[in-house]
Amino acid sequence: MQEVRVRQSNRQSNVGLILVFLVVITIIIASSVRSVSLHQKSKELSVTQAQLEQQLEEATNKSAELEEREKYMKTKKYIEDEAKNKLGLVNNDEILIKPKEKDD
Repeated sequence: MQEVRVRQSNRQSNVGLILVFLVVITIIIASSVRSVSLHQKSKELSVTQAQLEQQLEEATNKSAELEEREKYMKTKKYIEDEAKNKLGLVNNDEILIKPKEKDD
């Protein structure tokens, strides 16, 4: 009778060990899958970060260009250039020379 109890307790111990082993394996597999997923997400975020940094640099450069243009537009030189280009005006001390038009 004691021998039967020992066999049953050994079987129960073996079944318990197998169940613990399966739980541990399941946890390891789940952790591995999650680790791979997180690694992939990290790569995607790195790419996004690089793109955003590039956009920030471009926006900063454009802002600097616009500031320079704004400074230029407040000068007398800008007003004179616009008057010459758009209205065809000249200063009193300047002589305007136009090329001859060709007759075809």
